[in-house]
Amino acid sequence: MLPPKNQPVSDFIGQQSLLRRRIFLLLVVAAMLLLIGFYTVTDAAHLAQSHTLDGADWLGYAICHRITERSFAINGRQFPLCARCTGMYLGVFLVFLVLWLAGRLRHSLLPPFPILLTLIVFVGLMGIDGVNSYLHFFPNAPHVYEPRNWLRLLTGIGTGLAMGLITLPTLAQTVWRAPVWQPPAGNFRELAGMMAVAGTAVLLLLSNQPTVLYVLALASTAGLLLIVTALNTVVVLIVLRRDGQAAGWRETAVPLLTGLLLSLLELSTISLIRFHFTGTMTGFPGL
Repeated sequence: MLPPKNQPVSDFIGQQSLLRRRIFLLLVVAAMLLLIGFYTVTDAAHLAQSHTLDGADWLGYAICHRITERSFAINGRQFPLCARCTGMYLGVFLVFLVLWLAGRLRHSLLPPFPILLTLIVFVGLMGIDGVNSYLHFFPNAPHVYEPRNWLRLLTGIGTGLAMGLITLPTLAQTVWRAPVWQPPAGNFRELAGMMAVAGTAVLLLLSNQPTVLYVLALASTAGLLLIVTALNTVVVLIVLRRDGQAAGWRETAVPLLTGLLLSLLELSTISLIRFHFTGTMTGFPGL
């Protein structure tokens, strides 16, 4: 295929590469969904899913209370993260996914002030819902409304969008020698697009379809790993004074892998210490 008239060849090649990447990702996701859907009707699949979620439980246990009543479930099997944390880290995962598909992983500016203010409102709404929910631990404490897991999910995913849209530009500034000096979401139309993707994920999760729930449970755990890995990578590069040196993706492999290994070590250590003192993987003793 030839580029349209008046379009630079480099831009055309970049668009074709992005299109191929999107098609490849969609094919991979479709194959995974078909495979998981097939396995959900077999005993071997239930065993494999259980082992996979056990590993996700261990990672989620490091940062989440995992109270059963405040978590979603897959056929009675608790999610690795509570409803609020599921929303937060699913939001992070979706931000990274959408920006990867859009070719904006090198965008290194924070969102414009109006969008940043909107993201702060998202975080504030989660804070209000969190305080109201926490007060229900105390029978005589005042509260505004009855907490619901769907509200925890919704306010959590809004905060997850904020976390992703702030963390990713920070990572890009630290990693790349020549980052793109633009925000990943530069206007409300682009933010609305991300919110639409997040809203679709919320509806899919609330559909209570086991295969969909399984995929989203793993996606939320992946979001947790993504943001902890991103933060670890930033710290490692700054401490070692190796920031701003990557020219291509191949040069990011070592710092990102180091960040990932540190994340696994940190989360596993926290989970091990917590389990040593509590003796339970769900909630806290006495709650």
